[in-house]
Amino acid sequence: MPEPAVPPTPPVPLASLLAREDLGLRQIAGPPATGVVVHWAHTSEMADPYPYLLGGELLLTAGVHIPEAAGSGTYVDYFADYVSRIVAAGGAALGFGLAPVHDTVPRALVAACETYGLPLLEVPPQTTFSGVARAVWQLMARARTAELRRVTEAQQSLAAAAARPDPVPSVLRRLAQRVGGRAVLYGPEGTEIAAAGRPDPEVGAALAALAGLVVARGSASASDTVGGAHLTAYALGAGHGFVLAVAAPGRDPGDHTIASVAAVLLSLLTGEHQSGPGAARSSALVRLLLGAAPGEVAGLLGAGPWHVVHACPDGPGGPDPVAASALGAALGSPLADLADDVVRVLLPAGREPGPQQGWTLGVSAAVEPAEWPVADTQAARALARARATRTALVRHGDRPALGDLIPADEAEAHARSLLAPLHPPLTETLRTWLSLHGSWDRTAVALSVHRNTVRQRITRCAALLEADLDDPDVRMELWFALRRTG
Repeated sequence: MPEPAVPPTPPVPLASLLAREDLGLRQIAGPPATGVVVHWAHTSEMADPYPYLLGGELLLTAGVHIPEAAGSGTYVDYFADYVSRIVAAGGAALGFGLAPVHDTVPRALVAACETYGLPLLEVPPQTTFSGVARAVWQLMARARTAELRRVTEAQQSLAAAAARPDPVPSVLRRLAQRVGGRAVLYGPEGTEIAAAGRPDPEVGAALAALAGLVVARGSASASDTVGGAHLTAYALGAGHGFVLAVAAPGRDPGDHTIASVAAVLLSLLTGEHQSGPGAARSSALVRLLLGAAPGEVAGLLGAGPWHVVHACPDGPGGPDPVAASALGAALGSPLADLADDVVRVLLPAGREPGPQQGWTLGVSAAVEPAEWPVADTQAARALARARATRTALVRHGDRPALGDLIPADEAEAHARSLLAPLHPPLTETLRTWLSLHGSWDRTAVALSVHRNTVRQRITRCAALLEADLDDPDVRMELWFALRRTG
């Protein structure tokens, strides 16, 4: 039989249902409830429920389908066929209601469940099938919440471990603690670099063999079971040869998620620094910290010119370091930085950034390294405009204009003189407001302030400039000046 198509939610232990005093369920046949899990509850009065089962169900019936020939040989054969079909469909257990059709559970049904190893529950008259189904979903929701909480806490602890002075051993220790097993990092030659958790010779040999299998096949992962422990190996990065191998007591879906997060972190901590580009980036960083100009180290990072990309996630909450690195990888650059809930990516201009699902992006013009700070400002303003207009990606416009016909020094002098009465917050508010065609709401979104604050600032700008901001000529002149002041 194929594996049941169970839902992606934690199953409910059958023992937890039996422990619910409000249900009053009682097991009267079949193997012990320990180890039996239920993925959902389903009610059916069909004589052959097989076509209607997906597997993993607690099947509930009131016995409406039972023939009247109680006690005959046909009756015994009927129940044997009925129970065998439930087992063949992957049913987890059978619940038999004592009302309104039957006062007791038929003895032939009890015998059939014992024969075929199907747990049989007696459902008392006061307990409705809908009440049993509701209890299953309640227990499932609690289990799902607990699993999400566990995974979230594990992600946070792994990220904190990756930030420690000894990141690789720290991540392995946290991972082993979270899955209650052992975690091992293998190098390109199959040597054990670091490990955490209680060692076991049999499990250790199996982990090493599984890691070697992943490298030999060039696959992303592989799994096995040895001595009751579930083993999984994950290839780290692309072509670096590092492998994370994990041994856990069971096949908990949460364990797989937690191990996957650890694999991503270890990929960043190992493969990146072993590659030529990674070493070049480290060299560039050292040179910058020691006082070199950006133009002098840009060649180590790749061919220019460059875009600066600012991004923020569309959903609630800010990005985490793993999400920031993943975005950089999606855009084609490992040069990603997370600061103030915004991810900044330095991207060679040859890799034109496109919209990324789940993110809002602002992209600068293509600039040389000396202009990176200017591009950073452009990307920030483009992101603000993208958020205000609810656009997935906004690019900074940098095309020739009439203003280019005026000498730059004269244009800048005029702009400074015209905008001199305004302090920076007012200048930035005016710039954003004009770029969004005078929209109060969009400007408020872009600046993360209240719309009344925008109105007050624009009113103050008009007073200080002694200008009518409703006049298109005035707006045009101010926009020209604002562009000349960065």
